Amino acid sequence: MPHDVPAASSPLLELAIDLHRDADLPLAVQLADALRHAATIGQLRGGDRLPSTRALARHLAISRTVTAAAYEQLHAEGWIVGRRGSGTYVTTSPPGARSDAVPPPVLEPRRNQRPMVVLVPGVPWADGIDRAIWRRAWRAAADAGPDLRHERAGLLSYREAVVEHLLRHRGLVIGGWTAENVLATGGTSTALGELAAAVLPRGAKVAVEEPGYQRAVGALKAAGIQVVPAPVDHSGLIVEEVPSGVAAVYCSPAHQFPIGGRLPAERRIALIERARDEGWLIVEDDYDGELRYDVAPLPVLASMAPDVVVHLGTTSKILTPTLGVGWMLAAEKITTAVQRHRDSVGASPAPAGQRVLVEIARHGDLGRHLRRLRRELSQRRAIVVERLRDEGLEVFGDRAGAHVVLPLPDGGTEERVRERAAEEGIVLDGLRRHHDGPQRWHGLALGYAACTRDELESALPVVARLCGKTQA
Repeated sequence: MPHDVPAASSPLLELAIDLHRDADLPLAVQLADALRHAATIGQLRGGDRLPSTRALARHLAISRTVTAAAYEQLHAEGWIVGRRGSGTYVTTSPPGARSDAVPPPVLEPRRNQRPMVVLVPGVPWADGIDRAIWRRAWRAAADAGPDLRHERAGLLSYREAVVEHLLRHRGLVIGGWTAENVLATGGTSTALGELAAAVLPRGAKVAVEEPGYQRAVGALKAAGIQVVPAPVDHSGLIVEEVPSGVAAVYCSPAHQFPIGGRLPAERRIALIERARDEGWLIVEDDYDGELRYDVAPLPVLASMAPDVVVHLGTTSKILTPTLGVGWMLAAEKITTAVQRHRDSVGASPAPAGQRVLVEIARHGDLGRHLRRLRRELSQRRAIVVERLRDEGLEVFGDRAGAHVVLPLPDGGTEERVRERAAEEGIVLDGLRRHHDGPQRWHGLALGYAACTRDELESALPVVARLCGKTQA
């Protein structure tokens, strides 16, 4: 740890650094921005010694955790370097740094407006990622060096890691599944678009859960596919109401999005039987299937019917969208067709996020993260359900994932609640936007992963107050 540096010995302590405690931007980010700017314009120069995090915290009258976080960020970016037993020093400015660079914006405190608390689904608990593991994985991933050619299927090490992940955390029955059945993808929507372009006839009909994931709807339509609605209830897709004459059915059987049901065994069997009888593909979106809190995660549909199921997964809900990677598990004829499509359009999944996931999984860190994630989100879900039910509000959705549904009587009420919540600093998500056609379900899809626990506790009474009279 750096030695304390007296005030007179560091040029940093002579600079005017304005930090605004009431601004949206965290103090650590403000401080890192100010120091980076000072180095860019020459107020701090290569070789300048910086005060210790403790001394700087005293000088600015802020917490040492703030100064430590700012130093950590600048060290990762290459602006500063620590020398054992000596202290922390400014490096030379990184290549391309300009002396006339635009200074960071002045952050004025926001008056009469609270910071927004985000209670929407589909956002991961990114704050729960161990930063030491995160940094180590990125450093190790960089050791591979630049690539010389595209890997259309994705890196073999990544595809092997996906198979292992599905075996350990998603109940995949290996059978004939190997890394050869896995393709790296850029995420669910990208994979669905590729699948439609490579396998489905242009103009074909695909049934999509209604309400359901609208980015999937968009990806299919962009590929020239005709989307038809498939109704859902509290147990997920209603199999007998899937229209006839479709080429594929897109569904989320482990945790229907956004209603939150789990497709029971009898419906799974019926779905597979119809697919085989009528020549469908079943596209299984397993966006958060790892996150169950009452029982072990249900086995993926691909284990039951590898001949008709294409399984899609993603890292964006269990880790972060930063990685930008997912996977497709399918029979060889499907993966071969998708690779041919990629060759024809010159598309390849980006390898950086693949390498990082491999490193996170390599030493068991992914499994430890998932156990911690399940524990945290299970506790948060219990808080949400208990607080709202104590106020007499109905809440539904399986004990899984990172959201529940709070029903409301109609679309007008849904919109009014969202607007009034926004006025009080809370971002809510209504079920309207999850419909492609006329709205059938009304209410809020209430997420609990994006915020802190304190924010969640403070926001729930507001949500209860706004919704309390509407359910009566």
